[in-house]
Order: sequence, then C-alpha cells, then structure tokens
Amino acid sequence: MLKVNGINVYYDAIHAIKDVSLAVNAGEIVTLIGANGAGKSTILKTISGLLRSKTGDITFLDERIHHMPAHKIVQHGLAHVPEGRRMFMQMTVQENLEMGAYVRSGSLEAPLERVYKHFPRLSERRKQLAGTLSGGEQQMLAIGRALMSEPKLLMLDEPSMGLAPILVEQIFEIIANLNKEGATILLVEQNASMALSVAAGA
Repeated sequence: MLKVNGINVYYDAIHAIKDVSLAVNAGEIVTLIGANGAGKSTILKTISGLLRSKTGDITFLDERIHHMPAHKIVQHGLAHVPEGRRMFMQMTVQENLEMGAYVRSGSLEAPLERVYKHFPRLSERRKQLAGTLSGGEQQMLAIGRALMSEPKLLMLDEPSMGLAPILVEQIFEIIANLNKEGATILLVEQNASMALSVAAGA
C-alpha cells in the first residue's frame, strides 16, 4: 500500500533523515520505534507532504505522491494524526470532527456515527469546546478527526504521549479495533512494548 524508498530530509544544514526506506502492506500495523529526536515524526511529515525529501520517492496505492501537496494526499486516502494533537481549541468536538471531513462531499452522518461508535465519550461531549477536554479525550478527538476522511492508511504520531497508563491502554485498544475493522496503520511511538504488542496482534 505504501512504499518509501531512499528518502533524505534536511532542516537547513541538518541531515534529519538518511536513506530511509519502508513498506506498509494493506491490513498491517507497522510501527516506527526510536528515541526522541530520531526522526520518526519527520518521516511521517514527509510521507504526508508537509516536508519534502531531497532524494528517493514515496508511492501510495501505486501512485507517486512525494511531490503532491498535502491536501491532495489526504484526498488520496492517507490521514496523519500529528504529534501534539493540534486541536481547534475554540471549536466544539463536533466542529473539529467536521473539519476532518473537508475532503469529502455528501453527508457526514456515516463517518460521524463510526467515530462516535469508537469514541462514545466524544459523542457525550460533542457540543463541548475541544480546549476543555482532557488530554486523553483530545487524543481521541485527533484520531476521530482523521477517521472522518475515511482514510485507507492512518498514520499516528506518538498517540500515547503525555497520557496516564490506563488511557494509553484505551488508545491502543482502539488502534487494535480499528485495524480489526480493516484500517491499515503506520504508528510512531516511544512506548515500545505497547507498540510492538499491537503490531504483533495485527
């Protein structure tokens, strides 16, 4: 489904990513594990079109995407949940979810129903401002917002960051359930044991 071949990414003179290649097959959970600053987030940003690689290429669903603008890549079926969640804090839960569906046309009823099925807490708080949610609820909202575009591949950047252990378990259970329903997932995570266990179960 996704093939990254020999990418090199620079921040000015800093060579952040050196000759990285990886592949993700349909139905898999593939996890990138590494220390802080190892370049994991940079890889995801490059795949999703937020950064550009000086070399190599990136193919998604047999189409080269490494020169596509980011919004076109989302339309193509690839969604990125960034590190730090990046909520629209002054908008409600439902408004944040609707923002995730900007590439879609037609009714939002089905994708909203699917998100609320996975995240009942978001359904209870649909009229609440995102800025008033807990960290775990904001992470659920970030994943839900990405699901609104009905992606073929979901990229998650550090979904467990800053969460209490019980919430980490809930988030990883949701990731496993999404995969069981057919979602293909590329996961960046510092929590190696949780990441490996969910990838092994895919």
